[in-house]
Amino acid sequence: MNKIGFIGAFEKTDLILYVAKILVEIGKKVLVIDTTTVQKARYIVPCISPSLSYITEYEGIDVAVGFQNYEKILQYTGTTEIEYDVIILDIDSPESFNAFDMKAADRNYFVTAFDKYSLKRGLEIIEQMKDKITMTKVLFAKDILQEDDDYLDFLSFYFPVTWEKDVIYFPYEQGDETVIIQNQRISRIVFKDLSEQYRDSLSMIAEQIMPGIKSGEWRRAVKRI
Repeated sequence: MNKIGFIGAFEKTDLILYVAKILVEIGKKVLVIDTTTVQKARYIVPCISPSLSYITEYEGIDVAVGFQNYEKILQYTGTTEIEYDVIILDIDSPESFNAFDMKAADRNYFVTAFDKYSLKRGLEIIEQMKDKITMTKVLFAKDILQEDDDYLDFLSFYFPVTWEKDVIYFPYEQGDETVIIQNQRISRIVFKDLSEQYRDSLSMIAEQIMPGIKSGEWRRAVKRI
């Protein structure tokens, strides 16, 4: 089982669901856990009978909302083990990071744009970590600029984080937000009208989560969605 964290204050629910959809498309069993304070998955993932905490299926993905730790999920499912190929966690607080033991994750992504709130609130999570952790940057920006990457390095210089060399960029203002909103309205995940860069970045994350899959299989999976 691979445990993957998406850390930060920037809105990342759709990003996580889209990555999860690619993994499902290649035959992996995936659980997404929304641990965030706003619980956006509660509002954009359809559920017949939502409660304080629940697990629902969406586009082949199991989505868990309202759980504070793994033990609560096990109590809900009545099992002694969480059996998935990949568990992806949406984290926006140091409390959730610690409760789900994300320092032991197979990979952690730090997701941010470059507005002050996303940067500073996201970095607060890292700042409060007890142990140094390795993370991959996932940056949302209008243009791919080295200055943005350098600025994040500057702000986090004294924080307990080591950045992976690879940086994953997602574009602004290429129509992707319109596609995402349309997908929310129809309660579907459809990649067809996403920009090529957006799809490539999704694929890059999926490949990092599940290395060893042939590149042609990833391309076919993305094309089917």
